[in-house]
Amino acid sequence: MRMRQSIAQLERAFAEEVMLDRARRENLRRTAAHRSRERRVQRREQRSSLRFFLLMLSLIVTAVLVTIAMFEALYYVIG
Repeated sequence: MRMRQSIAQLERAFAEEVMLDRARRENLRRTAAHRSRERRVQRREQRSSLRFFLLMLSLIVTAVLVTIAMFEALYYVIG
């Protein structure tokens, strides 16, 4: 009787440990997925910021070059 009881207790303890292990693994998987998602979002935002900066820079340079070209053309037409 005592042997059966201890085997039953061992089986219960093992089943409990398996459930806890599964819960821990699932929690770790969720945490890793969340961190991965956060890193992806952060990289996307950094790339977007860089692209926006380059776009603004190219627009400003284009505006300056067009202004210079207009004044040069006006100088040649009038002069």
